[in-house]
Amino acid sequence: MPLVLLIVVGALAGVVATRLMRMNTDLPTAMVIGVLGAVIGGLGFRFLMTSAGWIGAFVIALLGSLALLWIWQKYQGRR
Repeated sequence: MPLVLLIVVGALAGVVATRLMRMNTDLPTAMVIGVLGAVIGGLGFRFLMTSAGWIGAFVIALLGSLALLWIWQKYQGRR
């Protein structure tokens, strides 16, 4: 997946994921979380991205973002 597409899809997925997890984050934070989630999701489910196209990439980025947010919430709760 080209880098620009990874950033765009990841940013969108991060914004959607923060809303689904009902987290109050600013837009840049949500976008960074999404891009990192896209990377995590892309590494974990690389074969789905090649077979499902951009829709599969979005789903994977969304799942990766949700996983990253879940881990972040667990870490924040321990403080």
